[in-house]
Amino acid sequence: MKRIVSLVLFFVLVVGGGLLIGATNRPGEWYQGLAKPPFNPPDWLFAPAWTILYLFIAFVGWRCWQARPSGRRMQLWWVQLVLNFLWMPMFFGLQQMALALIVILALLAAILGFIALSWRVDRLSAWLFVPYALWTAFATYLNISLMVLN
Repeated sequence: MKRIVSLVLFFVLVVGGGLLIGATNRPGEWYQGLAKPPFNPPDWLFAPAWTILYLFIAFVGWRCWQARPSGRRMQLWWVQLVLNFLWMPMFFGLQQMALALIVILALLAAILGFIALSWRVDRLSAWLFVPYALWTAFATYLNISLMVLN
């Protein structure tokens, strides 16, 4: 029972936190007015993509917690979550693309570090972070492109 409760708590924390941050940092007029690169995804794609990624992130965090709550992988998992939750307020809330770029580069490094640490001890968690790394790499490229164009 404790395992199920902890899993639910991870889902609430990550998915709920992501939804709350997304709801309070909407793109708005500022973002709509930016020049965008031709590969900019449609706005409707971001919410479902991040929801799926947040489900993976929560499940992986729970697996790490079950294995070793204070281990290096768990610490890196927390770092990536904090950086993930910081990016939207930096980019959309404060409209600071350069600061957001620093955050997302650190996020990408944390994700890749997590994958590397997990590869030998928890291959499933490592693989579940691969789509997250790819999406974050794309978001980094998009962040850079928006800075250059604007």
